[in-house]
Amino acid sequence: MNLLKFAAIDIGTNAVRLLFSNVIEYQDKVTFKKASLVRVPVRLGYDVFHQGRIGEVKRQMLISTMHAFHHLINVHNVIDFRACATSAMREAENGPQLVDLVRNRTGIEIEIIDGQTEAEIIYSNRIVDLIDNTRSYLYVDVGGGSTEITLFAQNKVEMSYSFNIGTIRILKDKAEPDEYDRMQRFLGRARQQYPSLQIIGSGGNINKIAKLTGIKYMSPIPYQEIRKIYDQILPYTMEERVRVLGLNPDRADVIIPAARLFMQVMKWSNAKSILVPKFGVADGIVRQLYYNYKSHVGV
Repeated sequence: MNLLKFAAIDIGTNAVRLLFSNVIEYQDKVTFKKASLVRVPVRLGYDVFHQGRIGEVKRQMLISTMHAFHHLINVHNVIDFRACATSAMREAENGPQLVDLVRNRTGIEIEIIDGQTEAEIIYSNRIVDLIDNTRSYLYVDVGGGSTEITLFAQNKVEMSYSFNIGTIRILKDKAEPDEYDRMQRFLGRARQQYPSLQIIGSGGNINKIAKLTGIKYMSPIPYQEIRKIYDQILPYTMEERVRVLGLNPDRADVIIPAARLFMQVMKWSNAKSILVPKFGVADGIVRQLYYNYKSHVGV
């Protein structure tokens, strides 16, 4: 048996995550196993979608977080790591300057990736290996600033798009009607070409919604169950969502727009159910790091 360790930093619109993952090689089998996950609710999107840039408080929060992550990566002694920033940093006018600042202060190089690259990283999780490859699926990742949707059929990517619609953007009333129209047109084309689509949901919100339904892991969750949870949560105050439902404060506000968005995608695509494998950007980064490492060591 051979044991390797990699790390991934996902700088999202709502939170910044550091994932440590063990990769276990045994005979001809490779297993990815989460070692630990650190999540910090920096919420860069609150600045970006309000003022177009990341303010001083959020800048310092991000730098402090990267300092802490740098130390953790060192003590974990990983083979390699990668830090990727998504929607909020993409749109922040001072994003590139903040990348330079973080590099100079912490030694961590942040890559600001576009929506297409983000979708490719998410797809790297190879969820297709766990599902029926005779069916057609929409992989839907709802983040704080954007939603990535990848359509694949028979283990092949057919279409992949990024939409500037996300939970923080919705809360800040910055999701443009044109983006909803673009998403609806895309899903309409997908529905016509592939009439029996099923959705694979990605992101912390759908993971929590799936848990609240009580339906076992990787079993289809019908639209009615998503609606039931949405109707249950909607009347609750923020305090009640934290106290009664056990949600983190930075989850308690975004779970409503996330549930609404997933339901809208299901309606527009005519999908009847959703699978929730609990994979995300950080998991995809780890897989890419591992396979890149193997290609270079020649094994």
